[in-house]
This record gives sequence, structure tokens and C-alpha cells, in this order.
Amino acid sequence: VQLVESGGGLVHPGGSLRLSCEASGFTFSNYDMSWFRQGAGKERELVARIRPIGGGTTYADAVKGRFTISRDDAKNTVFLQMNNLKPEDTAVYYCRVITHRVYWGQGTQVTVSS
Repeated sequence: VQLVESGGGLVHPGGSLRLSCEASGFTFSNYDMSWFRQGAGKERELVARIRPIGGGTTYADAVKGRFTISRDDAKNTVFLQMNNLKPEDTAVYYCRVITHRVYWGQGTQVTVSS
């Protein structure tokens, strides 16, 4: 299993970014996919989750109404559209899947600063 995130960067408050996580090594369409984040000195926390077959979603309260998780099963990719970014969204963002064990991507840094 391999998860490769991309799309992070530096953005001003109020800006937008779209993260991507390209997956391989498992049947992507069969599994929940999740985005987590970890800020400096903080614990890793769930940001959003999307289920297979129907794509039901769950969001952390801190990002509801601003972030949207989606998936493209044809491309084995999960996305996180982040709008109206705030400084407190600054973190390393990770993609995660649980098959027979937990797998994480390498992470992508998102920095929100003026």
C-alpha cells in the first residue's frame, strides 16, 4: 500500500488549497479514506472521512462548511478542498487508509499565514 499526498503550500488567510492523495496497492473503491492533520506540538486529529460506495462523509467541527472531501475511484485518489483557510489550519496533512493495518502517507505541509 502506498499513499502519496500533494497540494500543500503557503496561503494567506481566507485562501484555498486542494490536497490530493493518490493511492495504490489495494482496491481503493472498497475502503474508507480519511484526512488527518497534525499541527506543531499537537496530536494528530481527524479532519474528514469519506466512505466507499455512496461516499458518505464526516467532518471535524473545526472544518465543517469550509472543507470538502471527495474521491475519484477511477483515479484511486481522494481530495480535500480547503476554503476560507485560517491560521489555525496550519499543519501537516496526512492521508490514511485501514486495510489489514493502518497506512499513512508522508504528509503535505499547509501553512496559513499573512
